[in-house]
Amino acid sequence: MVLEVTDQAFEEEVMKATKPVLVDFWAPWCGPCRMVGPIVESLAEKNDGFKFCKVNVDENQKVAGQYRVMSIPTLMFFKNGKVIDTVIGAVPEEALQSKLDELL
Repeated sequence: MVLEVTDQAFEEEVMKATKPVLVDFWAPWCGPCRMVGPIVESLAEKNDGFKFCKVNVDENQKVAGQYRVMSIPTLMFFKNGKVIDTVIGAVPEEALQSKLDELL
């Protein structure tokens, strides 16, 4: 399951998470974001060791600005409340899976 996270819930859901977190910064009008969305859903089904979240940058500009998200989709990997990796743009599921495997 991919959890929709708001500016208000980001601290609790991502920064205080007990598992590593993949956060998908996206917007509904973004074509590449619509390609990445199902990939993130698929990864969420296969990776119990991670938490998966998405942040709509149009509705949650505070968090997007705080992490300097300049282009979307941007996928950020958090561990213990810190960004440990970032992927910008649409990438294949295999590439994201190998990143997840590295982080465990």
